[in-house]
Amino acid sequence: MEPDSEDEFPLHVEARRSGIKYTTTSSSMEPRTAHGPSAPLSPRQTSLFEVDDEYPAPQSIITQPSNVNRSDPEDYAHPKPLPTPGRSATSIPPNLLPSAPASPPTPAPSPGPHSRAPNWTFAGENEVGFLRESTRYFERLDSAQRERFLGELLNMCNNQQLVFVHNFVAPKLKKDPFLHLPNELCLRVLSFVDDPITLARASQVSRRWRELLNDDLAWKLLCDKYAYRRMSNETLDLVEPLSLPQASRRPYGYAIRSAKRGLEATISGPSASAPNLTTSTLSSASSSPRIKRRPKTTSYRSHFKQKYMVEAAWRRGGESIIKHITPDQGVVTSLHLTDKYIVVALDNAKIHVFNTMGDHQRTLQGHVMGVWAMVPWEDMLVSGGCDRDVRVWDMATGASVHTLRGHTSTVRCLKMADKNTAISGSRDTTLRIWDLRTGVCRNVLVGHQASVRCLGIHGDIVVSGSYDTTARIWSISEGRCLRTLTGHFSQIYAIAFDGIKIATGSLDTSVRIWDPTTGACNAILQGHTSLVGQLQMRGDTLVSGGSDGSVRVWSLSAGAPLHRLAAHDNSVTSLQFDDVRIVSGGSDGRVKIWSLKTGQLVRELSQPAESVWRVAFEEEKCVIMASRANRTMMEVWSFSPPEEHPMLRDTSSSPDSMPDQHMTLHSDGESDIPDGDSTMRDT
Repeated sequence: MEPDSEDEFPLHVEARRSGIKYTTTSSSMEPRTAHGPSAPLSPRQTSLFEVDDEYPAPQSIITQPSNVNRSDPEDYAHPKPLPTPGRSATSIPPNLLPSAPASPPTPAPSPGPHSRAPNWTFAGENEVGFLRESTRYFERLDSAQRERFLGELLNMCNNQQLVFVHNFVAPKLKKDPFLHLPNELCLRVLSFVDDPITLARASQVSRRWRELLNDDLAWKLLCDKYAYRRMSNETLDLVEPLSLPQASRRPYGYAIRSAKRGLEATISGPSASAPNLTTSTLSSASSSPRIKRRPKTTSYRSHFKQKYMVEAAWRRGGESIIKHITPDQGVVTSLHLTDKYIVVALDNAKIHVFNTMGDHQRTLQGHVMGVWAMVPWEDMLVSGGCDRDVRVWDMATGASVHTLRGHTSTVRCLKMADKNTAISGSRDTTLRIWDLRTGVCRNVLVGHQASVRCLGIHGDIVVSGSYDTTARIWSISEGRCLRTLTGHFSQIYAIAFDGIKIATGSLDTSVRIWDPTTGACNAILQGHTSLVGQLQMRGDTLVSGGSDGSVRVWSLSAGAPLHRLAAHDNSVTSLQFDDVRIVSGGSDGRVKIWSLKTGQLVRELSQPAESVWRVAFEEEKCVIMASRANRTMMEVWSFSPPEEHPMLRDTSSSPDSMPDQHMTLHSDGESDIPDGDSTMRDT
């Protein structure tokens, strides 16, 4: 049977494939063999090859090459379906159904030329012509019609041909968008990734991805999201755009400068503009104006990596060294951690000076009774105690520079306004202002009616808390009392002062917030059930610790508690916090780390002791003073990541370059202190 004309597409099309004939009509499509009909492959409402009024078939969809055998009308009227080049047709399994196309994979390394394109070198003339007309027809179809067309073709393919289709299509779905997008847009996309491990793994995809992720913009944004502190201007000057070809560097530099201007106010963590840390006298926080930091990093990527690894070590790692520091059972009365020293004062009149690794440097001897207060400033140390003397030391040499006399009772608290000025508070009810260059007392501040228990200082203003239930605000330069703060019903044991607000903790279980300019009490924070002896204030956050064993985190703007921590079974003896964590020590012998944001317990640091006297920490180090087996022990924890070789710094982007430090190492260390002091390893 032949078509009536060349312009008319046949209503019945038959294709022979391996002995199976497919006959399609406007209502059905049934496979039949030489022996008779068989079950249909799958029900369909319409046939792919049905004549469509909207998209008429091409006029010459069936060519008439000269080599067609006209003796067989079927060969002329019903062309064979397009065979797959280079593949031999086989019978179609009756249960072969079309499969949905695979979803685009996660971006992977750009594929190489491993997908073999069809080879038409040996295609017949009729085959090429049919392909050309079919292609023109396919171009005129809409999306839904194209899907039906392709579905019919795939339904006719066997497994071998489907494998060919998969291998041919899969590489085309793995296009790397970053190869074609501008640098600024690529960095914008990467800015939405807030997981550093994901970014580290992404840098292994290709050289292009690695170059993008070596740029500082992505890591600067990540520093903002993780609230890591802003790098200093000196360090920022060292930051360079990534090493791309010269033509590509200008857009990156522009992107970095634009992001820097837009994020300057937010990229810094909460501590970037935080006021000076102020704690109570009982607090273990160091009052040194300088805290040791690792060598300045040269990029935001290395800055983030270092911060990330330090945080991971605080959560699950760290290395500790435990040392027995004194042969007698001295009680630790004060602890300070500076950029060069760990300084420990005891009630046996001795002051021990260690380096930051816990190695003993020297013992300062001169006091004849217990040392109850001290404050370091660079290599200088000022101390006071039960012998009523204030002594000035050079920690580098161990020499006593000055002995300042004037108090008539125990010196209970000390602060330094600057390198040359110290303020002492005593049980004789007075405060004294000392000139450390000359060793002369400048002023005696009189006003309290009982022992001066604690001091807070900011600039030219010092605030004192007393057992007479009042706090007083003094001018250091003028040497006079500016205001008296009254309201507590019992002794004041702790003060925190940041220049804007004053917080006082009392035996009456309350914490009061004062305005230093007016002397008015702005808030009364209640919740503790016993003496509040630990206070630290930082911005809008106040953390308090009491003899009831609880630690409370307060919002000063709201005047309400943020977290209530059941920290210890007995008194909180030491308390300190920073932007991320709270570290508390108690007389129950435990040291605990808490999340400042959530109030959840992060970990318990060290093994339980008989009692914990003091805890002091800075970014990468923590020092614990405790009693174990009736001996005074010092435990030094280091959370510093391993040092990188300068040639390798900022070159590794693998996930392993930012690991969680899971292993806790305990190292033995020989004590250099004379008198036969021993070293004990924690077990």
